[in-house]
Formats: sequence, structure tokens, C-alpha cells
Amino acid sequence: MQQNRASRPGGRTGRGASPYDNRIAAAQRRRRLIRNVILLVTLAAIAAAVVLLLVNPGKSSNEVGATRLTCYADQDVTPFGDNLLYYDGASIHCLADSGAIRWSFSVGSNASFHCSDNCLVIWQGNQLYIVDSSGRSTYNEALSEEIQFARAGTSYVAIVTGSDTNPDLVIRDLQGTQVDEEAEAYDGLLLLDVGFYGDSGEYMWTMAMDVYSTALNTVMNTFQVGKMNTGEASLGEKLVYKVLYENSKLRVFTTQQLYTYDYKLVQDTNSTILVYGWEYLDSYLPSHGDATLLLSSTTNQTGSSRSVSELRLLSGTNTDRRYTLPKECVGAMVNNRSIYAFASDTMYRVDISSQVSYAYASPLPEGESIDGFLGKTNSGKAILTSGDSVFIVTLPD
Repeated sequence: MQQNRASRPGGRTGRGASPYDNRIAAAQRRRRLIRNVILLVTLAAIAAAVVLLLVNPGKSSNEVGATRLTCYADQDVTPFGDNLLYYDGASIHCLADSGAIRWSFSVGSNASFHCSDNCLVIWQGNQLYIVDSSGRSTYNEALSEEIQFARAGTSYVAIVTGSDTNPDLVIRDLQGTQVDEEAEAYDGLLLLDVGFYGDSGEYMWTMAMDVYSTALNTVMNTFQVGKMNTGEASLGEKLVYKVLYENSKLRVFTTQQLYTYDYKLVQDTNSTILVYGWEYLDSYLPSHGDATLLLSSTTNQTGSSRSVSELRLLSGTNTDRRYTLPKECVGAMVNNRSIYAFASDTMYRVDISSQVSYAYASPLPEGESIDGFLGKTNSGKAILTSGDSVFIVTLPD
């Protein structure tokens, strides 16, 4: 019996084939061609995406450049608003982001300092100075006891004196007038750190450790300056190393968890985030909306050196992203809607909105390689090091 060719889509074509067979074969060829074209286009798109992520050459609307500063990497170089400070062992100098010296304040040897955006507090033994952003001393006095440490805020400074486990905490305004004191509240405690928060810096948090209990216990307290205590929270043995204030909340980083509290230290348990294996690097705090928090993996940390290859971005309640950098970097920062990371000869930028990454050649002079990141100014410029040299770098956007 003769077999019906119409039932055999793969039947012969050409001479001796029916017109129906030829149409079927032609349709098959078209389908194979379309399928191959789609496959090639898909593979090309994937390849383009990978290249864009790793080596897309960056273009910027502003001029990327580096200015060598007159300070050295080991001179306590610290961002100070749009400017920066450094201490040369005799004086504290303020540099503009252009590299020009704005002012110098003589303090002698063995001094320490801490700054907010608008003032700095300096201590040397029992000598205390409060200095405004123009370099003018608003307070200069020798206290009755040696100063352990001091912290500057927007409206007040905090000074911790006394022995390690019997500290006194004094709060002064920026003209040096005493506005609050905690003389016995921290007896038997090791006062670890202090910070100001609130719209005008009118609230304060303290972190202390009970070293005499059977198990180490970290205690956090909050209060309104000059008025009343507002809250207390026990954090157990967890090591607290960073406290941020954003959206009327205190974000408390430990080596295990990121906790969220209100100003009375009532915890928002739904906002607790596991951060074990990650370390806080930087943050961007907009005037409105959620902060952007940048963390790095701690697996590549050795001693005091930093090798950044994995980044994590947290923002609000829904954003938790991970990034793998093309090569190991010495530091990273976040500013506005971009993440920046710094390798020896390359700067990387990730656009947070589009998730597109760009690579830029290092703007440092020939022969210099990036080996350290010291922070950023409020204007979004990075402070980078190469050996002993310090550079302030205008970043791409």
C-alpha cells in the first residue's frame, strides 16, 4: 500500500515531492531559522548584560579628578561637613575640598578630637576645647579630672571623665555652658560611647557595659538633654559598634543583628535584620525618606586591613540586595543613588535605581595606586590614600 506523504512531515522534498511536502519542509526551515535567530539574540543580550555589569566604561556628567592634600594618611584625617580635618601632632587643620587650608587650631601634642558637621570638641589630658566650623574657640577650660573621651553633636557636646568603671558624664552647649550631668548613673559600668540624635540633636544615647555581672551585659540608655531619661534596653553580650538615627528611629548594629528602636528604646521587632557575617561600611541619610545602608562581607577581613568584594545594600523594609565586585576593593561608600567601590587602579559605580554598573580608571596621578578609603565629605567626595599620600576625589555620577 502506498504511504500517504501528508502524514510524514519529514518526507522527501525536491523533484518527486509533492507541493504539500515542499511547503512543510519550507515551514520547518523557517521555524529553525527563527529559533536560531532568537537564540543568538538572547545569548547576545546576556553577554551584553554581563559586559555592562563588569566592564562598562563609565561616563560622567561631572569631571572626575583627584587633588593631593597636604596631610598624610596617619594624621587622623576626618571628614568635617564639606571639608576635612587632620592633626599633625601640634595643630588641627581644616582643609577645604579643594585642598586649601581654611584654618588651623594649635593644641600641642597628645590631643584627640571628635567632630559633627558644625563643630568639634578637642581634649588633651583635662583640657577641653570647643571649636566652631570657622576655627574659633567657643570654650577653653581645664576640667577637674582627666577626660576619657568626648563627643560633638549639633547643639551639644558630651564629656566623659573619671575612672573607667566610675565615669561622670557632663553635657555642655556649644558655648561651654553645662546643661546636664550624670554623676552616679554609670557607677560600676564601663561607658563605651555616646551620641546625639533628634532633629536638633536634643536627644542622647549612651552605650555602657556591666563588667562585674556574671555575664557581660551591654546597656543602652536614651534621654532628652537637660530633662529626663526616656528609655533603657539590655543587649546582652552582643557587641554594639554603630548607632544611626533615621526616620525617627535608632538603628543599632551589633555583630549579629541590626535592631530598630524608637526614641524611648521600644524595639520594633519586625524590623530586626540578621547581619551576621556583614559589617557596616557607610550610609546615606536623605532629608526625607529611608536611609540607604551599605555593608560588606567580613570574610575577607584580616587584622586592620580591609578587602571588600561582597556588598549588601539595605533600605526601608523591602530592599536587601547583594553585589559581587569584579575585583577586590579597599573600601566602598554610598551617596545619593549610587554605590562606589575603590580598587587599586579602578573605581566602580553601581546605579542603585537601574542596577547598572560602571568602571572608571583611577583618577590618581601616574605611579599612585588606591590603597585606602578614609571616608567621604557631605558633598559626596571620597578621601582616598596611596601610601602616605591623601587625595580628595570628585566621583562620577
